[in-house]
Amino acid sequence: MRKSAFLLPALAVVVFTALSSVFIVDERQKALVLQFGQIVKVQEQPGLGFKIPFIQEVVRYDDRILSRDLDPIEVTPSDDRRLVVDAFARYRIADVEQFRRAVGVGGEADAARRLDSILRAQTRQVLGSVTSNDILSIDRAALMLRIRNNAIAEAEALGLQVIDVRLKRTDLPQTNLNATYERMKAEREREAADEIARGNEAAQRIRAQADRTVVELVSEAERESQIIQGEADAERNQIFAQAFGRDREFFEFYRSMTAYQRSLTPGNSTMVLSPNSAFFNYLKSDTGAAASVGQ
Repeated sequence: MRKSAFLLPALAVVVFTALSSVFIVDERQKALVLQFGQIVKVQEQPGLGFKIPFIQEVVRYDDRILSRDLDPIEVTPSDDRRLVVDAFARYRIADVEQFRRAVGVGGEADAARRLDSILRAQTRQVLGSVTSNDILSIDRAALMLRIRNNAIAEAEALGLQVIDVRLKRTDLPQTNLNATYERMKAEREREAADEIARGNEAAQRIRAQADRTVVELVSEAERESQIIQGEADAERNQIFAQAFGRDREFFEFYRSMTAYQRSLTPGNSTMVLSPNSAFFNYLKSDTGAAASVGQ
């Protein structure tokens, strides 16, 4: 009984010690075995690993490609036109031993901050050597490649491999953006005013041409109307002359009937004339002046 009581704790200690000497490395990780802070073993392949219990410890690092977004920074291109640049980088821990020596216990967080400093410095250096038009153009892949290549050498000292650097956004600062907007607005308003002025000028020319055309058409129409009226009056007079020549009595009768029609109208039929006036010849007799003379 006493022997069993002694063996069980001893067995538990052995099992615990055995389990403490085994560790597992995930396929997404790299591991370092440290002894009193010194690297004694590198485990880059996934699977089981072994260490001395209680003396050695295991530190794991991410072996995947990582992304790092930079905070927006202001850069001054060669034409002194300030820009706000927003970028991101993709990187991975390439040399886990060098990484541990460079960042120590700070780990991945410390490495990310130091990588930020490298990328910000290289971004300012590269973009400061070109004009703002080169940065704002759509063909800026060469600039991003230069930033990446310049950052690779410095990142290697941290055990990092910079895979890619991208410029997400390049804009003017807010103060410059407002000034640029106001300038663009003023230019557009000036262009609009010029277009309106040219439109008004064209409209005046069109209206003047239309007025001239109207005057010409009206004048031509009046001229043709007067010609037609003159020809009609001449034709009427000719008809009257021919009628007078054929039957003088009928012509007199027609003229008297026309005079009666024009004079004796509703509301205007009061006339003060002598009863012997020639105006009433055909009212007194159906033969007119000839009947009056015969009487």
